[in-house]
Amino acid sequence: MIRHMRALALMAILVSGSGAVFCQVQPFHVLAFHSTHVEQDHMDFAKQAIPFFEAMAARDHFDFKETTNWDDMNPVVLKQFQVVFWLDDAPSTPAQRTAFEDYMEHGGAWFGFHIAGYMDNRKTWPWFADFLGTVFYGNSWPPLPATLTIDDPSHPAMKGLPAEFLSPANEWYSWVPNPRHSANIKVLMTLAPSNYPLGFKDTLVGGDIPVTWTNTKYKMIYTNVGHGNKILTNPQQNLFFENALLWLAGREK
Repeated sequence: MIRHMRALALMAILVSGSGAVFCQVQPFHVLAFHSTHVEQDHMDFAKQAIPFFEAMAARDHFDFKETTNWDDMNPVVLKQFQVVFWLDDAPSTPAQRTAFEDYMEHGGAWFGFHIAGYMDNRKTWPWFADFLGTVFYGNSWPPLPATLTIDDPSHPAMKGLPAEFLSPANEWYSWVPNPRHSANIKVLMTLAPSNYPLGFKDTLVGGDIPVTWTNTKYKMIYTNVGHGNKILTNPQQNLFFENALLWLAGREK
């Protein structure tokens, strides 16, 4: 009897353990929105990002789809995906924006790159201004590499990254207000002071300029990187992309 009970207990442990492993590799679903009629440098990023994330999907066991139809930003489509990307554009119609708001307010996850955060007037979309914690203020030009410092090395998206690294050539944005001072915003990466002055035609002369952050009310990450065809050439930054996506999906490396 005792031997039988021990056998049953061992079987329960094995089943439970195998179930945990099974759960860890359950695929999640990602939908990447992008456009083909926007600035060339933004399209160039999307063209590189799609195969990059497709390869990651095969490696990390998730489903990755892309669409250029922003009307897919609707409740019927969005409910099929655990994570949504905006690679080189953003929703433009009231219906698209309302669907995204509802998706995020009910547990969806979002990864926004570069131009996804461009909005220079809060009145354009007040909900999104609060969601992002800021609006666009200025930029550097031309695209240049910049050293990024890690603000929160304990965050899962920053796992395995050095205290600072050189990000490839990018157009860098500044913000108002500083997202660091907005409610619920946790800054993850910032332009290092050693970069300044940054740019030639348009120059960022100094200050605290966050590059990557999350709004802790939601499952979201925005990063300012995503301009041009060099973004995915740095293995440390690529690790951040992978970390961030897995964290958004509820899975960590």
